[in-house]
Amino acid sequence: MDVFARMESEVRGYCRSWPTVFSTAQGSHITDENGRTYLDFFAGAGTLNYGHNNPQLKRRLMDYLASDAIVHSLDMYTTAKREFLERFNEHVLEPRGLDYKVQFPGPAGNNSVEAALKLARKYTGRETVVSFTNAFHGMTLGALAVTGNSMKRTGAGVPLGHGVAMPYDNYLDGRTPDFLLFDTMLDDSGSGLDKPAAVIVETVQGEGGINVATAEWLRGLQDLCRRHDILLIVDDVQMGCGRTGPFFSFEDAGITPDIVCLSKSLSGYGLPFAVTLMKRELDVWDPGEHNGTFRGFNPAFVTAVAALEDHWTGEGMEKQTLKKGQQVQTALEEIALAHAGAVDSVRGRGLAWGLVMKDPQDAPKVCGEAFARGLLMETSGPEGEVVKLLPPLTTTETELAHGLEIIAESVEAVRTKVSV
Repeated sequence: MDVFARMESEVRGYCRSWPTVFSTAQGSHITDENGRTYLDFFAGAGTLNYGHNNPQLKRRLMDYLASDAIVHSLDMYTTAKREFLERFNEHVLEPRGLDYKVQFPGPAGNNSVEAALKLARKYTGRETVVSFTNAFHGMTLGALAVTGNSMKRTGAGVPLGHGVAMPYDNYLDGRTPDFLLFDTMLDDSGSGLDKPAAVIVETVQGEGGINVATAEWLRGLQDLCRRHDILLIVDDVQMGCGRTGPFFSFEDAGITPDIVCLSKSLSGYGLPFAVTLMKRELDVWDPGEHNGTFRGFNPAFVTAVAALEDHWTGEGMEKQTLKKGQQVQTALEEIALAHAGAVDSVRGRGLAWGLVMKDPQDAPKVCGEAFARGLLMETSGPEGEVVKLLPPLTTTETELAHGLEIIAESVEAVRTKVSV
């Protein structure tokens, strides 16, 4: 592995937790060059909801490439783009009564967020965007301005303006009624808060520590935005595409965002792909006003269509994810009960879960013990105190049970070392 240390920037991160060289992957498993196979509860940080090298998606992709079809097209019309738009409308938007225009802003989630922020400002003529404590929306400057993590914000190297943070659901442990501060500041001309163009929110804060907003809180947020004529943006980059059960993570709350950001598992295969969805009346862009070279990656259109047709033509995927989520929750709660002195809480939705450790230093230790036992997981939260689980949605119940056993063993191993 000398070449990585010698040639690659010090900014590299995940590889430091998993010091091996991976070579192949299939389903919920990834194998290194020495032939050791690991169960993957990371899934490309939520990019591989349908697993590694999903066979149905791979077949569609290989057939497409073998036919000399269009790969790169910027925003030109192509047959692959047309099919994606038709299938996305048929399988996702129409069944949910949603009438969104679709923008292809670039290949990644931060591209979707940047487009959403720019559009909200252009449409309203206002500059301020409100985000929430412990939010994460990306590493580009606009996205960082609405991100809470101080380490990531400091890395910008320049002032991050036109963003204001408000308390996320239960941030103050119920000591203050929801939106009291936000609502009061909006009504008070002396508060110093300029009327926002938009509010941007994650229904489940993945990088922030698997903080789950209640349906009531989300409905209250939508009501506040409507009363004050503020656009509501839902960042569904990590929690969309079925991660919490429904295709969109906001469905259970019964809200309809003005703008939605999607990426990560949208292609279904780990290919770069992002969209920004907007209500029709918000589409005030001039041609070419927001563009990018890689906003027409046709292989991603192809695998996205395959994912929609294979997994989202009925309610099977949602029901399976919720059932598996109950399995994970039960097992994690048993671990928390057995190690009440070390585990603070369990939180999550669907197949996004967090085991919150009382000592933040224990979380990376648990992940390290899990890696040694053949399981990949990451940490999240402001202090890295959360052991974060994002297994592929296609992970079998048997595979989940095996991974959860490894987590139990890993927590036990960490606690045993602490007590010695």
